[in-house]
Amino acid sequence: MSMTLYFHPLSSFCHKALTALYENDTPFTPHVVDLGDPASNAAFKKVWPVGKFPVLRDEASNRLIPESTSIIEYLSLHYPGRIKLVPDDAELAAAVRETDRFYDLNVHVPMQKIITDRIRPAGKNDTFGVDQARELLHTALGIAEKKMASRPWATGALFTMADCAAAPTLFYTDMAIMPLAGAYPHLAGYLGRIKDRSSYGRVLKEAEPYLHWVPREKV
Repeated sequence: MSMTLYFHPLSSFCHKALTALYENDTPFTPHVVDLGDPASNAAFKKVWPVGKFPVLRDEASNRLIPESTSIIEYLSLHYPGRIKLVPDDAELAAAVRETDRFYDLNVHVPMQKIITDRIRPAGKNDTFGVDQARELLHTALGIAEKKMASRPWATGALFTMADCAAAPTLFYTDMAIMPLAGAYPHLAGYLGRIKDRSSYGRVLKEAEPYLHWVPREKV
């Protein structure tokens, strides 16, 4: 296989890229990176010195593509499949990109802030930052809830890159921060549809052995 994905099954942004690959059965070689292992970490940073995943390596084009949205855009351009994750229609594609960025910046980032703060060393927690993240998360979820009241997928009738973005952040929010079904029933139903989809179902199955590492909300 000419493509290699550097990732970890627990990483939410890696979930996004994996969902896109599985949607179209795109062949690739998985390379799991353990950032906690010095040798694995050092080897990965030789590939991508920034040290963040996912990163896609395409030997056929001698290209290295970091970051989940860029990976999905690259796949859509060079390895298109039966599922058009980025539509050909310019207006639809713009809506998909807008929603992709909405979920990444306004749901995904604060979700990660809240969860990762729980594993900081004692005395190093960012209480103010977490409070800000919670406020942004609830605001963004409220916006998304209204939109999902009238559509099956993030931008309408078709599953796209925007759904690849929404899947992991809604999953981890529901699992580790708050059940969506209470305040956000339409998003809860949407998450159920995503989890039933074979691509994200496969991602979750591969992540299952690691999910116990995710610190849950204290009640």
